[in-house]
Amino acid sequence: MYRSHFRCIRGCPGEYSLYDVIYTCPHCGGLLEVAHDEEELSKRSGAAWMRVFEDRSGTTKWPYGSGVWRYKEWVVPDLVDDNIVSTFEGNTNLFHAQRLGKETGVPDLWIKQSGNSHTGSFKDLGMTVLVSVVKQMIAQGKPIKAVAAASTGDTSAALAAYGATAGIPTVVFLPQGKVSRAQLIQPIANGATVLALDTDFDGCMRIVKEVTKDNSIYLANSMNSLRIEGQKTVGIEVVQQFDWEVPDWFIIPVGNLGNISALGKGLLLMKKLGLIEKLPKLAAAQAANANPFYLSWKKDFGEKVAVKARPTLASAIQIGDPVSYEKAVKVLKKFEGVVEQATEEELAEASAQADLNGLYTCPHTGVALAALKKLVTKGVIKSDDRVVVISTAHGLKFTQFKMAYHMQELEGVASRLANEPIYLPADVDQVKRVLDERLG
Repeated sequence: MYRSHFRCIRGCPGEYSLYDVIYTCPHCGGLLEVAHDEEELSKRSGAAWMRVFEDRSGTTKWPYGSGVWRYKEWVVPDLVDDNIVSTFEGNTNLFHAQRLGKETGVPDLWIKQSGNSHTGSFKDLGMTVLVSVVKQMIAQGKPIKAVAAASTGDTSAALAAYGATAGIPTVVFLPQGKVSRAQLIQPIANGATVLALDTDFDGCMRIVKEVTKDNSIYLANSMNSLRIEGQKTVGIEVVQQFDWEVPDWFIIPVGNLGNISALGKGLLLMKKLGLIEKLPKLAAAQAANANPFYLSWKKDFGEKVAVKARPTLASAIQIGDPVSYEKAVKVLKKFEGVVEQATEEELAEASAQADLNGLYTCPHTGVALAALKKLVTKGVIKSDDRVVVISTAHGLKFTQFKMAYHMQELEGVASRLANEPIYLPADVDQVKRVLDERLG
């Protein structure tokens, strides 16, 4: 019943099959987006769609137990079920961070734990869609011999894992020495061809674009709109977890800007199809050392700003020339959104503070939480707002960052919340004395 296709985000004429190797508009070179037959989708009421999605939640019926494929008609409706490559992605928990919320000034604070996924990041949501479509393309006879992506760590892990699940070769381009060891080993372990280049992410992105001009190697970066279709389900899932009530704010850390574009796209579709009556506000959070979107926002998006991204503890968003800029600008304007930035010390302390409240956050979530604190202080976010912070990756990928913080080894970071281990001889009296000092 339902169909979808690629179209130009700038409005150029033309529709293109999702199963063709195409990434940009042949008329203007702009990005493509996946368009759905909203007229056909709207023949089912919003209440009816809610029942469909509720009935599928937690099911073992393939493929609807996935937090992405639960919404299949809204993602890639004509994909053959046998070609879906899924690891039960999505279905991640909402952490009600009550203590942290009170400390921050917004008691109704929730953390969407997107890092509690198969490869430890939200990238799984998009990669299940892209790799599934590639599997169907190969089944249709397309001469694709590998899928490739430039990455700051998490994309490479997701691509390698889903490629290995499907039996499709993968190639990842990483900036040499700029990803954590935990992120580096993931694609290695899953059998990807790992190319560590002596450049930054933007340099890797330039090279992968050239390599994938040969249509036998398929591009898996977020300029490929198939990824966006999976990633847009995170907002839909959050609203469903709130029994179809919309929070006041979403805050998400951004780098290449595909994730905020996706978040907005999913929420807009919910409103168009009658599942929700209002839209939340969106806040994009950037590291101050890699802040082109923040600088563009400060100029009211009068021009796209590109920067030479400086090193940041939030390495996955160390991007100076974001590919999905146009999409993100359109989304932020529709949602009356804002952009905030966080220094290295601010993001490190926000991450440590969250951990002391029971979380275990990646530095990128630290960026979002630091932005939250600033927006509360400025009065942009009110004390009675319901706020959802999207945590994009699991903290276990960033053990080096956490150890360095607590050992007070991060350059330029005061580590005010450091909690170093106490080394003692195996002597009961000394242990008791220390405990009396610490516990009172």
